[in-house]
Amino acid sequence: MAEQIVREDVEKLIQAPSACAEVVAAGKRYLEAVGTADEAAAREALIGELKEDVCSIDDLIAFASSPSGEAVFGKEAAAAEAAKANGEPNCLCDACQAGARILREAGEA
Repeated sequence: MAEQIVREDVEKLIQAPSACAEVVAAGKRYLEAVGTADEAAAREALIGELKEDVCSIDDLIAFASSPSGEAVFGKEAAAAEAAKANGEPNCLCDACQAGARILREAGEA
């Protein structure tokens, strides 16, 4: 049996400024499908999108340390390094944090 995805986490995901258009669309489709015959397919689509999109802490560190990342984050790679040292496995942005929670709730992480 599939684990329960918490509606509030999907809502946080689709409202996150860092969420890409594809994951927002998948999240909205899932929320609309809850309780219908389309729920299982929408769930699988959301999980698939999250597996592609949720970044690891190492990906964040690499990006934040790059010239493009510095333009986005400034010199904040140290926060990602500290999070990694404290055991955080995922990117610190709102979308990745919500996505990682959803993957755990779904039994996929």
